[in-house]
Amino acid sequence: MSEISVVVVDDHPLMLEAISNLLERGCHRFKLIGVGANASEIVDLCQQTKPNVAIVDLHMPGDVYQAIARATVVSPATKIVAFTASTGVDSAIRALDAGASGYVLKGSPPSELTEAISSVMAGETYITRSFASRVIAGLRDVSVRRKAAEAVMLTIRELQIVRLLMNGRTNKEIALAIKISEKTVKHYMTALMQKLQVRNRLEVVIAAQKLSEAQAPTNLHS
Repeated sequence: MSEISVVVVDDHPLMLEAISNLLERGCHRFKLIGVGANASEIVDLCQQTKPNVAIVDLHMPGDVYQAIARATVVSPATKIVAFTASTGVDSAIRALDAGASGYVLKGSPPSELTEAISSVMAGETYITRSFASRVIAGLRDVSVRRKAAEAVMLTIRELQIVRLLMNGRTNKEIALAIKISEKTVKHYMTALMQKLQVRNRLEVVIAAQKLSEAQAPTNLHS
């Protein structure tokens, strides 16, 4: 079996060390190529090292969910495994919606983490067994999905600007369309990038599309 390259991002030094030791004992199947301790380092490590798998804690400085989404853009082949103490179904759904392929609870046996890595590398989605049925039920429950998306809410004006961005409008065209100054449009763009934890106009559109899909009402007549 070929070697699997892994990065680990967790802001608890002891947990970081424990995961690193676990991987290094994994019968030489795993190669640890980087570690980090905050959300931005998830993206940086994936972009710089292009690992097969990134193991990330959900509770670190920064927006981890947005970082997961961005990591899947800068390194599409990398599989993300959330390794967390959070047993909330909404947290699991947000992580999976953002692009994670695995969700492992920190209270699980160590073997579950290595099993999760093998599963996602095989193209599967892995969820801790004792937690999986709750997550599957939650994925079918639109109210839970909408609750998971409520962490980020755009104002009516921000939504107007995003819709115009999606149509390829420039700042000047947006200003004319909604009758505000071009300078004000720039201020809104800066606010949108901060709120959505992205760095440019394209990423604003991508993040807003994902948010819109998560917050879309159910079609009751389907």
